[in-house]
Amino acid sequence: MSQHILLGDEAVALGAVHAGLTGAYSYPGTPASEIMEFLIRFREKKGGFNAFWCVNEKVAFEEALGVSFAGRRAMVSMKHVGLNVAADPFMNAAMTGANGGLVVVSADDPGMHSSQNEQDSRYYAQFAQIFCYEPSNHQEAYQMARESFDISEEVGLPVMIRMVTRLSHSRSGVTSASAREQNPLKRGEWTDWTLLPVNARKRLKILNDMQPKMVALSEKSRFNALRFNGTKSRMGIIASGLGYNYVLENFTNPDEVPPLLKISSYPLPIALVGKLLDEVDEILVVEEGYPFIEKNLGGLFGMKDKNIRGKLSGHLPLTGELSADSVRQALGLTPRPHAVLKDFKPAARPPQLCLGCPHADTFKALNQVLEDYPGSVVFSDIGCYTLGALPPYSAIDTCVCMGASVSMAKGGSDSGIYPAVATIGDSTFAHSGMTPLLDAAAADTNMTVIIADNAAVAMTGGQPTFATGDKLFEIVKGLGVPEEHIRVIIPLPKNAEENKKIMKEEISHKGLSVIIASRECIQETRKRKRSK
Repeated sequence: MSQHILLGDEAVALGAVHAGLTGAYSYPGTPASEIMEFLIRFREKKGGFNAFWCVNEKVAFEEALGVSFAGRRAMVSMKHVGLNVAADPFMNAAMTGANGGLVVVSADDPGMHSSQNEQDSRYYAQFAQIFCYEPSNHQEAYQMARESFDISEEVGLPVMIRMVTRLSHSRSGVTSASAREQNPLKRGEWTDWTLLPVNARKRLKILNDMQPKMVALSEKSRFNALRFNGTKSRMGIIASGLGYNYVLENFTNPDEVPPLLKISSYPLPIALVGKLLDEVDEILVVEEGYPFIEKNLGGLFGMKDKNIRGKLSGHLPLTGELSADSVRQALGLTPRPHAVLKDFKPAARPPQLCLGCPHADTFKALNQVLEDYPGSVVFSDIGCYTLGALPPYSAIDTCVCMGASVSMAKGGSDSGIYPAVATIGDSTFAHSGMTPLLDAAAADTNMTVIIADNAAVAMTGGQPTFATGDKLFEIVKGLGVPEEHIRVIIPLPKNAEENKKIMKEEISHKGLSVIIASRECIQETRKRKRSK
């Protein structure tokens, strides 16, 4: 056994390595990025397995699926909205099953610290009818990662681990166990992995037949625990994930804790829930994210003989993160004393682009050009450049999901918007922007796409990008954009007039044009200089 101080993400990564990992795949996305960063560092130091950043989450999932087909153990990790991108192979992986252990880590972001929505990945696990773990602490994150591969191979299905930001990005002590060897090669059967209807119908029956076994596995999981304090209590608590910690933080004496069921695995352990319900009249459900357990308890018409409290009842906040204080209020306990800071006003500083950021020069030039076009709309995308929506730039009008800038600009142009401009980063373009650009090129849509090429996945820490520089130019050309309307600019103050001239020319062109604003991320430039 060894002792470590690890982020929650790192604990998951180390657990996977010690489970006999052969391949890990991911696309950067907070709060999941540190899983792959840890694995790459570990691989570079000790070797023994593969760990790759991929062009998007769908590709990452499918590469992991290929490892599982080969009979070996694979992990794919992403943030919650990344699971939307990977939903096609994710759902179908429940149909193919897993030959070698296949673990899917989805890191949710309650409170939307760096995301465009709040989303609860437990619903995806329920949708696909697969087993899911939800750790409450870093030690469980490590142990669940190790154990998930065994469960996956036992039931022949992928297994999900659901993380949340507060656990992913905090550190704690972790005790690790000895590592196991990797699985030998063992090809999957074509009848399982070729989802023709005749095979898929058989696989669906297997998936449905497996549900009682997964409930039984959840019932006996060592990570679920039902505790009674020995005294009769009107109220019982069901807590999952970090919610379990917030409950315990409100009791200094363990004997004062009401009957408490800790849920750490799904499908819900029905028998354990039933034992708690038999002993209490009222249930408080404490869970991070959506009211998943609460809704499952109440069903469509609720439990008429039990009072269920939680997010739906208003006793806990429906959005954002839980806290020990919000749980304390739901428990009906006296609020703890708080220090009051008189005349203290926190700095109201919104996030902003770094000083010297190439995106800043791109937006400045674009804003000046568009002053002559009162009907213009700038459709943007997900990346550092999304901060162009805020002052002092106020340069963009939309940001929905990866690649949507190009698709929405085409739809906007089709509807009569002129000029329709899309701004998208090099990594986001590779992730999901190429397909809509192919669509726009086929129609020669009257729109201008500005690809902000800073040669990095800068928003999440500078991970490598797959389309930058000359390669990016050739990709755009290969998608069918006329070469004479693919323009490269260098976003620097000294080039402002020339850059504005090029932007005006391409916006005036009655058809598709692409401008590549090419300059390395200022932070990556600094890193490179420091490393010399």
